[in-house]
Amino acid sequence: MLKKVIAFLLISSLALSFVACKEKEEPKTTTPPAGDKTSAPTDAGTATVKGNIDFWLMPNSAAPDQDLLGVCKTFQDNNPEVTITPTVIDWGSAWTKITAAATSGEAPDITQLGTTWVGAITYMNALTDLTDKVDWSKFSDATLVTSGLMGDSKKTAAPWFCETRAIFYRTDACEKAGVDPAKDFETWDSFKAALKKLNNVEIDGKKLPALGMPGKNDWNVVHNFAPWIYGAGGDFLTADGKTAAFNSAEALDGIKFYSELAVEGLMDKASLEKNTSDVESAFVNGGYATAILGPWNIATLETNKKKFEANPAEGNALVDKVGVAMIPAGPKDRKAFLGGSTLAIFESSKNKDAAIALVNYLTDTEAQVAYATVTGNLPTNKVAYEDPSISDHPMRKVFKAQMAFAKSYPAIASWGPSETYFQQGLSKIWDNAMEVNGKYNWDESKKAVEEVIGQVNTVIEQNKVQ
Repeated sequence: MLKKVIAFLLISSLALSFVACKEKEEPKTTTPPAGDKTSAPTDAGTATVKGNIDFWLMPNSAAPDQDLLGVCKTFQDNNPEVTITPTVIDWGSAWTKITAAATSGEAPDITQLGTTWVGAITYMNALTDLTDKVDWSKFSDATLVTSGLMGDSKKTAAPWFCETRAIFYRTDACEKAGVDPAKDFETWDSFKAALKKLNNVEIDGKKLPALGMPGKNDWNVVHNFAPWIYGAGGDFLTADGKTAAFNSAEALDGIKFYSELAVEGLMDKASLEKNTSDVESAFVNGGYATAILGPWNIATLETNKKKFEANPAEGNALVDKVGVAMIPAGPKDRKAFLGGSTLAIFESSKNKDAAIALVNYLTDTEAQVAYATVTGNLPTNKVAYEDPSISDHPMRKVFKAQMAFAKSYPAIASWGPSETYFQQGLSKIWDNAMEVNGKYNWDESKKAVEEVIGQVNTVIEQNKVQ
């Protein structure tokens, strides 16, 4: 165990820039944004549990602690001897606090873990084995990838909520440019052709860039490249998670296609200097013909309309002119980035029965729908997608369909620092596309990719120390 912790801390020291990039992340809010079951079935259980559950969570909504307690009301009504004490921790400090809790033993009962953190915390033997404590059949297949350490059958984290990104588009711009999103956003080639038609289309006297996306000054650099790498048949690591595969011909094809949308003038270069929040704000205020965004932006668009209807000087009714389409299919497949968070119980918990019951409750259908409503994110429970709020919603149902193509990063202990190196390499590719250091040259992008391979392989090798 001691060697494992030492090895982990070596890896963690390399992840500092990864943690730093999380500090820039702003909460996504709705106002701007078959194993054995436990004794807590969908109706919150007839058997009562006891205890004070300390619960760490991140800013997932406008009022994260109160929103959590609101979703948990039925559970507490059925378990009156349970107290839930939520503590909200910022994403920027969460990694440090959670790893400190894992090593000290002074931890909450339940913690939210970002999907990319599950492998590392599981590696430390700090989490309760949930393999026989949760009904895993209720989760969508894509979310189960991050329920435990890769290569180990033990499950240590229950998928709580997830997100993927899809194409948001202006219907008025598409109509004027002669673009049919239903067919023209279907493949990489047709999508690029559509962007050429949409570029600088004039709406209400304003020329709209075809595609607005953030570049290197963002916490989503790797996430934004992922669908294109996957769609070309590439990946960041080999299937066993033991070697970097970032320089495969297929991965390079995806990187080239996406980055050269900027080189060809189809991606707004001014937006490439911004971060995700800036780009989201620009799109919901009518700044682009298309953008690739997360589902929480739907709530922002709908809120803006309510503000507009109450007072035309505030908000806008752009939601009536916005549609959503899936990420286009690449030459090998249609794939989309899948992120999100899980719920884990620390091995040191003195209230495991109550914590397990609560985790089951929060991942059952009713609570999943309720939490998706307040956060704007997506459920991990398959049946929750049949709720009319998703299945009958013209935009959210597209995200439901895209979940069949969504792919998570591998749950390995060294993903954090590996992602830092991937981000650094992709940032150099954006510099090349933006011609920061001279005329664009694809060979420079390939060179940046090659530099990452050795760095990532070193991190993975260090993780093998037992």
